[in-house]
Amino acid sequence: MSALENNYPYSPVRRAAGLLFLSGEVAFDNEGNVPEGIAAQTRLVMERIARTLAAEGSSLAHIISATVHLTNAADFAGFNEEYARVLKAPYPARTTVCASLVDNVLVEISVIATEVL
Repeated sequence: MSALENNYPYSPVRRAAGLLFLSGEVAFDNEGNVPEGIAAQTRLVMERIARTLAAEGSSLAHIISATVHLTNAADFAGFNEEYARVLKAPYPARTTVCASLVDNVLVEISVIATEVL
């Protein structure tokens, strides 16, 4: 579900100064369901981020910074394992914090990526 489909007051992606700023992405599938577990949710979030970046002419390889929100610090290892499966060195700068999230969501990730010219 996109921000525009839900009429939420934010942009899913913005461009500025050669950068792409993606709003936080959560693990809602195309039917609005949330998969169980941190691994499945992290995979889905990263897939959604990859699709958004591809639509903007960029890719996961161009992420320079990520901000991660986890509902439970105990999920960090499971999150980190899935995150490392799709991102390669040099890894993006990253901040990870614990926060309350909506609708059984265990992880939310926002990224900044470079545009590919």
